[in-house]
Amino acid sequence: MLRCGLDPLRLTRPTKPPSPPSIRSLSFTALHSWRSTPINPNRFWGPKGPQPPTTTTTTPSLPPPTTTPLPSSLSDWASLILSTADPLSKSSLTHLAFSSYLHHPLPISTTTPSPPPHRPARPQSPSLVSHKEVPSPKESKLPLNAYLLHNLAHVELNAIDLAWDTVVRFAPMREALGDGFFEDFARVADDESRHFTWCSQRLAELGFKYGDMPAHDLLWRECERSSGDVGARLAVIPLVQEARGLDAGPRLVQKLIGFGDHRTSNIVAKIAEEEVAHVAVGVFWFMSVCQKMGRVPCVAFRDLLEEFNVELKGPFNYAARDEAGIPRDWY
Repeated sequence: MLRCGLDPLRLTRPTKPPSPPSIRSLSFTALHSWRSTPINPNRFWGPKGPQPPTTTTTTPSLPPPTTTPLPSSLSDWASLILSTADPLSKSSLTHLAFSSYLHHPLPISTTTPSPPPHRPARPQSPSLVSHKEVPSPKESKLPLNAYLLHNLAHVELNAIDLAWDTVVRFAPMREALGDGFFEDFARVADDESRHFTWCSQRLAELGFKYGDMPAHDLLWRECERSSGDVGARLAVIPLVQEARGLDAGPRLVQKLIGFGDHRTSNIVAKIAEEEVAHVAVGVFWFMSVCQKMGRVPCVAFRDLLEEFNVELKGPFNYAARDEAGIPRDWY
């Protein structure tokens, strides 16, 4: 089967990210707005929603300073963050890395880049089990709102690592992909780190913490399977896994409202709203890769799903998927 991977030896670096005409104008508008947004400082969830931390708020702090110099490239930052086990430190370092990249000239990679770890570092808890072994709400002994929020926190933590792994894993293909590819995924990582921080804050308000129940490892397994093919990575992660989040978001919000937890439902609704841009990033770069390879995006997408044995399951949130620019004939 013809794969959708890129051969960096056959491609030259584009002067600017191409704009495939088949991407819908709505998603392009949203994507342009997202890319041009300043660094988001709203890493605390206040009484009225997201806000910058204040002197009276409790926010995660950076790990203690060390004598080790800060990373000198975006991919080295990615390797450092992937090697950081503490979730809140991982989130804080992600924000520092993206801020450093935007405010100070940093190359995507260096001549001697730090190799990515085989798997991201993780804290001792939660224990990672098979999907079938994840406890049900009753078995977890957590109230429904904390149970749902813990599951979402786990997804967001994985999303941080997935974005950084994409940066470091495909950094050798910078000339073929262009710097915009890596900046987009670093921005995605920053968004996901903010989402995890909100989830962690709210769990603490409810009297719980991330790690209070087992979690599954499905997301990272998909990441490992696509580590050798940028087209597959884009198809399997943003266009399938993250797109499933668009489908599930409204249902999760309604469950939390039904439970009577409007504060948590507002957090989840905001996260779901911001995830649309992340799927749009996947659409944009998947179409770009297909354009470079002379592939028809819809056909390439379906071929990759068949090759990786990925099944698309509804119900679909057509409005959110349309906004993200996923053509309906793809699924």
